[in-house]
Amino acid sequence: MQTTGAALIIALLEQRGVRLVAGIPGGTLLPLYEALGRSSLIRHVLARHEQGAGFIAHGIARLSGKAGVCFATSGPGVTNLVTAIADAKLDSVPLVCITGQVPKALIGTDAFQEVATLDIVRSITKKAYFVRRAEELVHVIDDAFQTAETGRPGPVLIDVPKDVQTQPVWASTPSCVAASDKNNAHRRDESHLAAQYSRAAQLIAQAERPLVYVGGGIVKACAHPLLRQLIDNTSMPVTTTLMALGALPYDHELNLGMPGMHGAVFTNRLIEECDLLLAIGARFDDRATGKADAFAPRAKIIHIDIDPREFGKIKAPTLAIQDDSHHALLELCKRVEPRSRPNWISRIAHMRCAHPLATPNIEELCSPYGIVRAVGHLAPSNSIITTDVGQHQMWVAQTFPFRDPQRWLTSGGLGTMGFGLPAAIGAALAEPGATVICFTGDGSLAMNVQELATLAELGLNVKIVLLDNAALGLVRQQQHLFYSRSYVASLYAQSTRFTAVAEAFGVASHDLSSIGAPERLLREVLKSPGPALIRVPIRAHEVVLPMVAPGCANLEALVSAE
Repeated sequence: MQTTGAALIIALLEQRGVRLVAGIPGGTLLPLYEALGRSSLIRHVLARHEQGAGFIAHGIARLSGKAGVCFATSGPGVTNLVTAIADAKLDSVPLVCITGQVPKALIGTDAFQEVATLDIVRSITKKAYFVRRAEELVHVIDDAFQTAETGRPGPVLIDVPKDVQTQPVWASTPSCVAASDKNNAHRRDESHLAAQYSRAAQLIAQAERPLVYVGGGIVKACAHPLLRQLIDNTSMPVTTTLMALGALPYDHELNLGMPGMHGAVFTNRLIEECDLLLAIGARFDDRATGKADAFAPRAKIIHIDIDPREFGKIKAPTLAIQDDSHHALLELCKRVEPRSRPNWISRIAHMRCAHPLATPNIEELCSPYGIVRAVGHLAPSNSIITTDVGQHQMWVAQTFPFRDPQRWLTSGGLGTMGFGLPAAIGAALAEPGATVICFTGDGSLAMNVQELATLAELGLNVKIVLLDNAALGLVRQQQHLFYSRSYVASLYAQSTRFTAVAEAFGVASHDLSSIGAPERLLREVLKSPGPALIRVPIRAHEVVLPMVAPGCANLEALVSAE
């Protein structure tokens, strides 16, 4: 059967089970959009900015566990998409980005909307492809999904010149090749692995003060139920990075919360005291470790990760095991003998009482901790939570009652303001029956505010909780604490009326500062279907504490802004 390159791409996506694609059309991608218009299976979501399309694909990917797909045209379309690609690389999110390119004969001539796409994205993708002939597409599409979804997930980009999209090609009806089992994404020497796990079990048995440190890898592998089984049998406390919040229920007695820059003092002190650190699916990010030499300084370290490039990058492990987190925890649960550690548990309880996480004004609804607590109490139990980046992100991380790490979406490695709203749209598309709550700040919401139009058009059940302090809050906080209170470019001279902006885009809005019974309103909005924005006024001088200054040890955390 003769078809075109563009039609073949759409057929291949359909065969892979892709049903949602976010994007924005442009000249070099119009053949692909023409073919997309003939598809009865794929729903296209028209974003208002390519970065928004990329983050919508993030939300879809993180809820579905499969690669999210987005389209962008050449030139500015590609460059607008770059931030979402880089974010996916650092947070190990599988994306397949298909971009248009000028016809092959014009490449290198500085043609209209031409950029060297592969040169731009090579360092922020797992793999980038340039398609020279339509015949290559069957292999390229298959390899792209395999690469994005297996091993350590991440983004790939396929750059397709316009003339390749229109090129005739003979192709039989493509058959979908099943994706490789993520647990077998790398070759294993089973006997060597067995010996490593036996050694790990021995080290755990010998430890008096072991501590488990888990990151996003445990979420990607759906391994958190096994984590709970392991720690319940061994009395090992757990600290979770930002990306793994909810791996243990927030109120589990062995859950120490986040480590690092905004972790509780007791958490960081217990890490300093541990004699064994079992790190699973975590990369020892500087926000978690602080000064690396002072992070678990006396502990033996077992580091388990699917990506061997992480071993020794920050901390030298006593034992390094390259494996998927799910398989790793299965092996550890089989090998590690049950053990109670009453002295260690007693020490944890003492430290938790002596150095608790302070949550000032938590009873006041229009306060940082108060609004997070209230939403956490009123939100449906199956809610999906997204955030943008800044103070509100850390207030949520510290306070929200997380129970499922797969329903928590935030930008960790890149820390992208503007992530929250489009990621929430993607999550709502992936799971239409859920309530999606996006915590954001006024600075972050302004970054991708145009996606309010996308949200209104789709009518999704996304509730935006806007903590509005008319400032770049975390920037201002660092200026206050570390830069002699020199508030340069962190306070807005004129605040934005986001309730009016939301209404202009077609999203219902509510301002808690002008409501007589704000908690009742909050409850009603969260229960009502459809999109809504809730503005919560926050004082600009509010801070998120503790805070470790960049480059300092976690034990040097500031607990006061005075």
